[in-house]
Amino acid sequence: MIRLHLDAADLRRITLAPAPNALFEAALSVRGLRTGTTAQGRARPAVDQWRRWVNGSLAERAGVLLDLVPPDGYLPDFLLQPSAGDFATAVDLAGRTPSELLVKDLRIADLPGLDGGPVAPSRWSRELAAGSAAARHTLMDDLRRYFTSSIAPLWPQVRTDATADRVLRAEMMLRGGVDALLTTLSPTWLWDPPTLHLPSRSSYDIPLCGRGLLLMPSWFATGPMIMYRPEESTVLAYPMHLPDAPAGPPEVLGPLLGPLLGRTRAAVLAGVRDPATTTALAQRVGVSLATASQHATVLRNAGLVRTTRIGSAVLHSLTPLGRALLDGEPPALLG
Repeated sequence: MIRLHLDAADLRRITLAPAPNALFEAALSVRGLRTGTTAQGRARPAVDQWRRWVNGSLAERAGVLLDLVPPDGYLPDFLLQPSAGDFATAVDLAGRTPSELLVKDLRIADLPGLDGGPVAPSRWSRELAAGSAAARHTLMDDLRRYFTSSIAPLWPQVRTDATADRVLRAEMMLRGGVDALLTTLSPTWLWDPPTLHLPSRSSYDIPLCGRGLLLMPSWFATGPMIMYRPEESTVLAYPMHLPDAPAGPPEVLGPLLGPLLGRTRAAVLAGVRDPATTTALAQRVGVSLATASQHATVLRNAGLVRTTRIGSAVLHSLTPLGRALLDGEPPALLG
């Protein structure tokens, strides 16, 4: 489990990236083809169609990207470039990455204190990390070639889906502030203020130290990806929501709650349409008392549920925000 710790300053500095990062998406697409993962863990027709189109010709398309994105799924930080406004700028910045950063990113064990990665770096990777001008030109040329041949035809769809995701996230912010935004980023993530818990095979803590969080939607990401920047906001890439129906207008938000919150949590929210004790809520949803209580707590923290103690029992009910989300009412009705 990765734990992102946000203080009051971090909460004030949460921002949404204006668009997906083209260089990062290109690298993630190579990783997905090499590891065989499907974005967001479920079948998506557009992703599957793209995979079938590219997969057989990945080696000739990707070039040296296959050295940068090994089969273990590792992705070097310098292939993100979150400050770049377009693909050309991102490629230029990647090509000018200082050698000392490349040595770390490419997990070359010659540097004291580094153990390297499970895959030995190729000769070309070592030349790149050593500052070879020819290796840097090869990197930039292959990045451009791969994007043009494999991602550019898909890019209008990626941008359209990212716009829909951005509208959805903005709607969450309008309806419930930061709590609602962080609660609905992914059904498998847990926002337990002031900590955002992200599923991971590793376990570590990342204090954001007041520098904030840049949320970056990704079409190809399969889970959370973090880029820590010592002097700037930490980047958190998340799998963008790709609904079966177009997202954005208020009237569709009700049906989208399942994918956003997770089916059980959405069911718990629906279960308190009529006020209920924790016991009654667990019976309505068909879950254990502990599960009902846990989800009710998350929903309460997001401002969607109100909990009132009555003697030794507690009564859960919808807040106006929770009812509006459940019913898909227009934002104007929230005032």
